[in-house]
Amino acid sequence: MTTTLPPDQPVLSARRRWTVLAVCCLSMFLVGLDTTIVNVGLPAIGEGLGIGTHGLAWTVDAYTLVLAGLLISSGALADRFGRRRIFRLGLALFGTASLAAALAGSVGTLVAARALQGVGASMLSPVALAIVVNAMPDARERAKAIGVWASVFGLSMAVGPVTGGALIDAFGWRSVFWINVPVIAVALVLTTVFVPESRAERVRRLDLPGQALLIVVIGALVGVLIEGPRIGWTSPPALVAYATAVVATAAFVRVEARRREPLIEPALFRRPAFAGAVLGAVAVFVALNVTLLLNTFYLQHTRGFTPLAAGAATLPLALAATVCAPIAGRLVARAGPRPPLLLAGGFLAAGGLCLVRLDEHTATPWLMLAYLCVGTGIGFANAPLTNTAVSGLPPGRAGVAGAITSTARQFGAAVGVALAGVLVTGVAPVGLAEASRPGWVLVAACGAILCLVARASRPPQDAPPPAPAPGPAERAAGRGR
Repeated sequence: MTTTLPPDQPVLSARRRWTVLAVCCLSMFLVGLDTTIVNVGLPAIGEGLGIGTHGLAWTVDAYTLVLAGLLISSGALADRFGRRRIFRLGLALFGTASLAAALAGSVGTLVAARALQGVGASMLSPVALAIVVNAMPDARERAKAIGVWASVFGLSMAVGPVTGGALIDAFGWRSVFWINVPVIAVALVLTTVFVPESRAERVRRLDLPGQALLIVVIGALVGVLIEGPRIGWTSPPALVAYATAVVATAAFVRVEARRREPLIEPALFRRPAFAGAVLGAVAVFVALNVTLLLNTFYLQHTRGFTPLAAGAATLPLALAATVCAPIAGRLVARAGPRPPLLLAGGFLAAGGLCLVRLDEHTATPWLMLAYLCVGTGIGFANAPLTNTAVSGLPPGRAGVAGAITSTARQFGAAVGVALAGVLVTGVAPVGLAEASRPGWVLVAACGAILCLVARASRPPQDAPPPAPAPGPAERAAGRGR
């Protein structure tokens, strides 16, 4: 049964609103830092635990798969039980899992710890975004805040690879997980002091069948991409995975269409702006994660860079993303999402095209130019995509709104890692550059997708959100009239 709660969201002063934003941005920093800092450490992790590219792909995707599968339910739980409460629980789980990963003695333990990190992370990013959206009732102020929010991801990319490289060179790969502990401790204290509790006025039921089917769909699709090179693309286990993905997807669509309060409302995707934002989020994170993984193996294995040098090489990408994200937020506030999305698509496509002829002797300045273009595209993309998606849903659904786009991002991240792993699995260091070329074509194609998304990126002014699809009881009542 749907209930309506009395409003529990105090009006905050401007200073308090921006303090809440700063505190919540720590969660985005943690999620982004953990992605980039682990990426640069993959070769060291592989050497330390004696695992190859296949195992390393699971080390990354165990985190992103669980994160993608649970984000929407975490947002709904936060709307029901309190956003600050779920946010702090996520921080605690993330910290516990980071300790377990730092102490892991085998690949199985590390993958399990990374999956638990994903559970904690699912309670951070979308929940914190919901807190920010509810603290910023003015649309222009909210657009600027989302620009700052998006820039934090760029900052984590800037800090992550260099910090990770320095830590690995000095203390070994386990230190990339230990570093999470002080950040989490600070975030917990600041959340307790500054962040007010809030809930959605209209509480939704949890959709457990939809949640289970979503995990099966994502797991089957990404799992077969990771395991394909090892088991064979036409082997019986692969065929079973294909069939599972198809059947689970069909069941998910059918279940969601029949439920009164589905996990993902099919009607939302009839809005071109919302559907485009979700597609764009997938494309951006496919491109980003293909770039990060291919860059890590190419620079460290083919070019012989140290982890610190490889991390420093990504600085043009990370700094461009950091600088361009708040600019994109201001552009959204002034001119809407279309201009920054066109810039994002153009720069992302240019960055991919720069590297389609990559070889072991490609000049370092040319690499830096390509990374700069990719980072600029990433920076201009996140704010307009997030703002468009959040604007397409009512404020009371802010947790679910943030979770849907975050799910799309993490699904794109998992697919990007899996596809990059397919390209480089079993390839000798001397052949990595040539083997990675299709990946750079894919990055350019993701930029082209963003340009297409820009055409549908402007939501109707003051248009009400679509009504949920009628459930069986409503349809039966309608037939009886």
